[in-house]
Amino acid sequence: MTNQAAQKDKRSAALSSVIAAIGLTTFKLIVGVLTNSLGILAEAAHSGLDLVAAAMTYFAVRVSDKPADKEHPFGHGKIENLSALFETVLLLATSGWIIYEAIQRLFFHPDIIPEASVWSFIVMGASIVIDYTRSRILYKAARKYKSQALEADALHFSTDIWSSSVVILGLIGLTIASKITGLGWMHKADSVAALVVAVIVIYISGELGWRTISGLLDTAPKGLAEKIERVAASVPGVVNAHAIRIRPSGAHTFIDMHVTMDGSVTLKEAHAATEVIEDAILKEVSPADVTVHVEPAEALKVPITKMRAKKWPVKKTPKE
Repeated sequence: MTNQAAQKDKRSAALSSVIAAIGLTTFKLIVGVLTNSLGILAEAAHSGLDLVAAAMTYFAVRVSDKPADKEHPFGHGKIENLSALFETVLLLATSGWIIYEAIQRLFFHPDIIPEASVWSFIVMGASIVIDYTRSRILYKAARKYKSQALEADALHFSTDIWSSSVVILGLIGLTIASKITGLGWMHKADSVAALVVAVIVIYISGELGWRTISGLLDTAPKGLAEKIERVAASVPGVVNAHAIRIRPSGAHTFIDMHVTMDGSVTLKEAHAATEVIEDAILKEVSPADVTVHVEPAEALKVPITKMRAKKWPVKKTPKE
C-alpha cells in the first residue's frame, strides 16, 4: 500500500469515529434529559468528550503524516502524543464532574429519581453496538499503521462498552425498584452506576496519560535497545553495538547507534555493512529511521581475533 493510500485509510478510520460520536452524543443527551437519568447524562458527557477526542485524533492523524521539514527535522509524529494527552485531561475532567453529581444525588438530593424508560435501554444498547464497531475499526487501523493516536482512540471507545454496560445495570436496578415494593433503595443504582463509570474512566485515563507522557519525554520502549543491540551484533563483521539512542515520534521511531568493526575495511565496505545492519533492524522495528556510525575496533582496543572475518559486498552505484 502506498503512503498516500495509508494516510487516506487512517483518516477514514478517524473520521468515522467523529461521525459516530456526534450521533451518540446527541442521542444520549436527549434521552438523558427526558428521563432525568444521571447515568445516561454521564454517558452523554462522556460521549461529548469522545467527540472532542475523536476530532482531535482526526486532526492529529492529518498533521502527523506531514513530512519532516526544517522546523521539524524529526517529523510531526509528536502531535499524536499531544492529542492523547489532551484526551486524557478531558477524560479526567469529566470523571470529576460525574463523581460530584453522583455524590450530590446519593447524599444531598436523594429526592431526584430518574426514569428507566424503554428509550434508556435503547440508547445504551445502541451505544454498545456502535462503540464495539468503531473500536474494532480503529484498533485495526492502529495496528496496521502503528498509530498511537488511533490506538488511544480505540482504547477510549472500547472502555465505553464497559461503562455503558454498567449504566444498563443501573437502569435495571431502577426498573426493579419501581416494580417491587421494599426495594426503594435501588433508586440509587443509577448514581452508583455513574460512580462506577467515573472510576473506569479514571483508570483508563491514567494508563493512557502515562503512555502519553512517556512518549512526549522520548522514553524508549522497554527492551527495544537490547533487542536492537542483539540484532546489530548478529550481523557478520560487527564486533559490538553500543551508544544506542531511541526516539519514538508518533508511529515512527528514530534510532542512532554505534558499531565497531575491523579498522582495515574500506569506506565502501563499511557503508555496505551499515546498510545490512539497517535492513536487519528495520525487519524488527518499522517504520523507523536508522543511523549507524562505524568505529574501528583498534580505536577501542578490541582484539581482531574476536571479529568475524567478512568482506562486505559493495553495492554498485548507477555511475559504476
